[in-house]
Amino acid sequence: MTQSPNPSALPQFSQLTMQGEDAEKFLQGQLTCDVTKLGLSYQAAAICNLKGRIEFGIWIKKQAEKHYDVVISSDCADALQAHLKKFGAFSKFDTSESIAIYPCVLADEPTFSHKDDHNTAEDTEAWMACSLATGNYWIVAATQGEFQPQELRLHQRGGMDYDKGCYLGQEVIARIYFKSAPKAFLHYVKDSDVVPAAGDKLDKIQVVNAMENGNGFTALVVARPEQLAESTLSILDLPAALQVDVARPK
Repeated sequence: MTQSPNPSALPQFSQLTMQGEDAEKFLQGQLTCDVTKLGLSYQAAAICNLKGRIEFGIWIKKQAEKHYDVVISSDCADALQAHLKKFGAFSKFDTSESIAIYPCVLADEPTFSHKDDHNTAEDTEAWMACSLATGNYWIVAATQGEFQPQELRLHQRGGMDYDKGCYLGQEVIARIYFKSAPKAFLHYVKDSDVVPAAGDKLDKIQVVNAMENGNGFTALVVARPEQLAESTLSILDLPAALQVDVARPK
């Protein structure tokens, strides 16, 4: 394994706000989820590239009519702003500057807060641990364009809609969903080795996120089941909804 610098650094997140007459229509043509179904709770979603791979992993909620709050890893925030400016040049909406938002756990769920009380290493570490255990992956700059959303079980978390119409990468994503299935997909694992960084390869197994845990690490990885069976990694249980087959139900 080639270890990236400072793999144990705590993640940081930014929020930007989109408001305006065309905000919903624009987002509907960008996001994997159905924007018309969003509410006041953060929904994991993605903006994909034309190859059907996640370019921006986000959480989004509808704060008010024509008003959406988007959370993203801070090292992807500038790239997202550039993407929105490029693709939204002829749409009527305004995008705010990014501001810091803090990961935390509320009611046993990983979420985000603007309260300074949640701006602590303990809150971030609790969020990381809860996120790994619940499949709440986070895409960082090192993993942009690495994963297809179905590989990360985003469809099993309400973050994809196969009936809403076109969006970036939709043709590739729909083809995989309706005509095949990913051979490698998201697993929650642990090991006694040093903690890897996002995007690192453990042989043919790719790390999505990881954190130190006692004498080793826990992680979300994308792998084929047979690759895991041949590795030293121990498989842990994800929530029941994320343990079903990633293929389309038949």
